Amino acid sequence: MLEHLKYKFVKRFIGKRNVIFAFFLIVLVSCGTTSSISKNESENQQKWVGSWSTAPQLVEPRNVPPAPGLTGNTLRQIISPSLGGKTIRLKFSNEFSDRPVEMRSVEIAIAKSQASIEDSTVKTLTFDGQPGVIMPAGAAVFSDALDFEFESRTRLAITIKFGETVENITGHPGSRTTSYLVEGNQNTTEKDFENAIKTDHWYVINTLEVMAGKNASAIAILGNSITDGRGSGTNKQNRWPDILAERLIQHSETKSIGVLNMGIGGNAVLRGGLGPTGLNRFDRDILSQSAVKYLIILEGVNDLGATPDSTVAFKVANNLIDAYQTMIHKAHAKNIKVYGGTITPIKKSFYYKDFREQARQKVNHWIRNSGAFDAVIDFAEVLESPEEPNVLAPNLHSGDYLHPNEKGYEVMGEAIDLSLFRK
Repeated sequence: MLEHLKYKFVKRFIGKRNVIFAFFLIVLVSCGTTSSISKNESENQQKWVGSWSTAPQLVEPRNVPPAPGLTGNTLRQIISPSLGGKTIRLKFSNEFSDRPVEMRSVEIAIAKSQASIEDSTVKTLTFDGQPGVIMPAGAAVFSDALDFEFESRTRLAITIKFGETVENITGHPGSRTTSYLVEGNQNTTEKDFENAIKTDHWYVINTLEVMAGKNASAIAILGNSITDGRGSGTNKQNRWPDILAERLIQHSETKSIGVLNMGIGGNAVLRGGLGPTGLNRFDRDILSQSAVKYLIILEGVNDLGATPDSTVAFKVANNLIDAYQTMIHKAHAKNIKVYGGTITPIKKSFYYKDFREQARQKVNHWIRNSGAFDAVIDFAEVLESPEEPNVLAPNLHSGDYLHPNEKGYEVMGEAIDLSLFRK
């Protein structure tokens, strides 16, 4: 049909006299058509992109689910994905458990306030076509793709009806978000959730991805409690990565970029701390995420804060630099741009010792001046008090001179140059 139309076009305008010219005209029309088709196909390309994620870890005994526990009961958890979409899939983790965890059913809906949801938006996830799934010990599972439409930064409720679970549950204690636990899972209603047991932790939920266009991408952030949001407002979704996500969606050039907060409170890069170290979890939390194009690293203060003397502190500083180089190399191998966040001030905090401060300065000097990173985000500079060098500004910390407060997180999120994500 296409060839017939091209022939009629040529015949109409030049007749049959100039055969050579006709040939070239057909080629020209064909190229234009092919180019148009290729452009349309390119614009219609879709891929999975990370919209929300949290770093899984073994939940410490003090943060396990409250009574009556998860087994045989229903848990509703709230998240705020950075990118909206029309098709989603969710990942759940049982990585740190020694026995299987059964999810009898999982529903997702748009949240209204507290534990309430928009009833008309409820959708049930499936796993290989089945309504439930048993997660093996040490494993994670993805749901099937699900048609579910929502806007960027909409709060979503994930409601899980559990079967058998385990004591050593996988989760993320630093949710800064309230979850709601009710007994039983046969006929839970919205009224049941009005009297739910509250806990400010997440359990087993790991990642939400959206199907998005070929130009969509994600920023993964490797960090500790400052990225995890200690000192931010519970249920306010105002950690510094949240502030960044809000800014990105306001601009046409960056509105298709997701933000994945892979911070763990108490986390270290090299050894010790809570959860797997930054080096040990790097492949899982950063390189294995879908469509990551940018990485921000803001870790190291816990490594330095645990050092007992000057010799150890400077050895740790050198090892941190080596670790950053390792992570940069691995990310660059996957065409991920890496931005280094300077370690924020510690003076007057419980971490402060002269030798630790000197080690922090050594690491920050390398971050700022080595050229190893694709760019530097100088969090230390924007949080520092103008009157007291190496001290968090008095209006920007949460009382311990180590963790920012809500204003501090706003300043951090606002300080990031969005042009870094237009490259």
